[in-house]
Amino acid sequence: MARTGRPATRQVGAVARAVEVLDALAEARAELGTNEIARRTGINVSSISRLLSTLASAGLVQHVPSTGRYRLGVRILQLASAARDSLDVRAVSRPYLEELAELTGETSTLSLPGEHDLLTIDFVQSHRSVRSVAEIGRNSVAHATAAGKVFLAWGGSLPDGDLEAFTEQTIVDRSALEAEIAKVSDRGWAQALGEREEDLNAIAAPVLDATGRLRAVLGIQGPAVRFRPRAMRAAVDPLTARAALIAETV
Repeated sequence: MARTGRPATRQVGAVARAVEVLDALAEARAELGTNEIARRTGINVSSISRLLSTLASAGLVQHVPSTGRYRLGVRILQLASAARDSLDVRAVSRPYLEELAELTGETSTLSLPGEHDLLTIDFVQSHRSVRSVAEIGRNSVAHATAAGKVFLAWGGSLPDGDLEAFTEQTIVDRSALEAEIAKVSDRGWAQALGEREEDLNAIAAPVLDATGRLRAVLGIQGPAVRFRPRAMRAAVDPLTARAALIAETV
């Protein structure tokens, strides 16, 4: 890093050529021989041989003895996994939270799954004078919130014991809750109608990684007097579309 705090502009030639080799293997999606890699990159064969030897020793490429060719190594997958894990889902999601709040006029939220519930880590408040209030650090009860139902539909678990009835609408019967969660799983989003707070309605959708693991939950919530079922249904497509866009990054 230069003293200005910006990356240096001069590049290391050998590293740049190694990246070209990796790019060639990635684009081919198949095993390539030394001569083919040289042809695709424009790098001479002797340099390609040295680069492949170095990359193979680091596990970034793999030599296939039966064919004499090369393919990407498992180290690439390890690095890709580490890169995904290091992404800040909150920073990635922030523009989409702002879009949802603007499009729907309601409060948008981002929550992370825990052991038996979720934690709100970011939100964008509705611009309307009458609005629901979100709080960073507030938990979403699994059986009584839209985000919590998404959590349960994608592998989350309930604590032992009786389920607390926060309102008359709270689902406390475990069989009825299982049926509700099955619907959430089928349609890909959840709703809660006055189930934790009588005057609060919400919808939520999962943010999944490439393996289908739940990384976060994107939600929209608003006062029950305004965010009624019709408005909730209209907000489903914008919500699920942005959850999918976040998922592509995380």
